[in-house]
Amino acid sequence: MSAKPPVSEAVVSERAQHFLKALIERYIREGQPVGSRTLAKDTGLDLSPATVRNVMADLEDLGLVSSPHTSAGRIPTITGFRMFIDSLLTVEDPREIEVTKIRTELLTGSSDAADLLASASRLLSGITHMAGVVTVPRHERTTFRQIEFLPLSEHSVLAILVTNAGEVHNRILHTHRDFDRAELDQAANFLNKSFAGQHMETVRDRVLKELNDTRESFDQGMTQALKMAGEVVGVSESKEDCLIAGQTNLMEFAELSSLEQLRKLFDAFTEKREILHLLDQFQHADGVQIFIGEESGYQLLNGCSVVTAPYQINENVVGMLGVIGPTRMDYQRVIPVVDVTAKILGAALKKQ
Repeated sequence: MSAKPPVSEAVVSERAQHFLKALIERYIREGQPVGSRTLAKDTGLDLSPATVRNVMADLEDLGLVSSPHTSAGRIPTITGFRMFIDSLLTVEDPREIEVTKIRTELLTGSSDAADLLASASRLLSGITHMAGVVTVPRHERTTFRQIEFLPLSEHSVLAILVTNAGEVHNRILHTHRDFDRAELDQAANFLNKSFAGQHMETVRDRVLKELNDTRESFDQGMTQALKMAGEVVGVSESKEDCLIAGQTNLMEFAELSSLEQLRKLFDAFTEKREILHLLDQFQHADGVQIFIGEESGYQLLNGCSVVTAPYQINENVVGMLGVIGPTRMDYQRVIPVVDVTAKILGAALKKQ
């Protein structure tokens, strides 16, 4: 991750923090670099233009703001946004009209779990005008039951994967040599013993990790078994592990409007795998979590922020939901919307 380390509040004067807060609030509203004259008016401080420029230069030296080449104004950096969110942001209570809308659709609408999850993603999108995302509860996801390999001719193997839902996935795999039935049975036994009962995404992650990290500890047969399992699991994963609504809303933000960036973003929304992994890895974190730009660890989301919260059934976290939008999203409003939607979705699912 290339972001600078967090800047301690202790090294940023109270006046500089005041200016940073005003700059970011203006940038969130307008999406344009903020000049010193505008900032002086926003802060309401009776300071000379030279003093304002000196404070801005200090913020830039600390890596909290930067100057685009095409403008004399400044924009916040990822580090600046992080200080704003952690220390300077005052989060509003959710708007009553929005809470009522969420309660009405989730608590008095359909009692079907799939409908509730889809409604939650649409609500998040509709209220924030960004992309809403909800993960399917883990207990409803596809798990690995067993795998079998059958030898075919000309360096090929038929893989048969069975899931907990009774789904059967067949795939012909091309191998570097012929394998006899005994070798394939040994490989299948190894995989079934290692992965039976685990979620597909967990199986895939473990297969990749073991291939990358512990290749030397496996003999050639087990390494080949892992490779074959990785190919089969990759095509069997359900794309319904993660529901996304309102992706096209992101086209309305100028900073996300380049065709190349939109293509990459929509590829990520279609594939869902990276977004699902991002949400899942923070499933056991407390409360709302916010990832700004490159903090997510996924290059495709470098121009975006992700605001997430876990939802619970009987005090057990079963999934995540959130909003994906530009880094200049209105955090003051988005954070409470995500938080209250998670709480109401959990209550709605508990009623089933």
